[in-house]
Amino acid sequence: MPVQEFLRIPAGGGVLLGGQLSIPEGALGLVIFAHGAGSSRLSPRNTYVAKLLQHNRLGTLLFDLLTEEEDMIYSNRFDIDLISARMAEATVWVSGNTAAQGMPIGFFGASTGSAAALKAGVSIDEDVRAVVSRGGRPDMVMDILPEVRSPTLFIVGGNDTVVIDLNRQAFSALTAEKDLQIVPGAGHLFEEPGKLDIVADLAGRWFARHMA
Repeated sequence: MPVQEFLRIPAGGGVLLGGQLSIPEGALGLVIFAHGAGSSRLSPRNTYVAKLLQHNRLGTLLFDLLTEEEDMIYSNRFDIDLISARMAEATVWVSGNTAAQGMPIGFFGASTGSAAALKAGVSIDEDVRAVVSRGGRPDMVMDILPEVRSPTLFIVGGNDTVVIDLNRQAFSALTAEKDLQIVPGAGHLFEEPGKLDIVADLAGRWFARHMA
């Protein structure tokens, strides 16, 4: 049966993070999203991609990396140690305490969230089957990239020239299976018509390949 559930995810120190778990019938696995700085589980772009992934038999979890109070402190949004720890804690908890128990896990990170996802994947014992980065900043965790074990896909907008260069540098540091896809005509947020559909298609194929 399909699952639609709002969660309160414990993250240590009495912190509870809101999350939306969606699992279609016959799901291949669960994709856990890490949003970018200043965003939340309600990110319209991540929500859109998540819906498309669900149509392709992938469960999704969108959750807040910070509480409302924490997000008011600007520096917290770029505290990769903090948000990667939250990503790791949420992954372990969801894998053991929800309808997603025992499902293959993948990570989808946007902007700074991609750095958090990559670092979290290195820090936990769970087998993260695949990571996808959309307009990501993997350069923020250059020191741990050689330790990444998960097959990793970088997706960058063709007009996002600075981030393309940063992704190419990070791509060179990865030793796991990897791919870099540049979407022509897309900016950093992939707000142009049809560009998020391309992101979802690339991500869906990557996750299905490594979760099946």
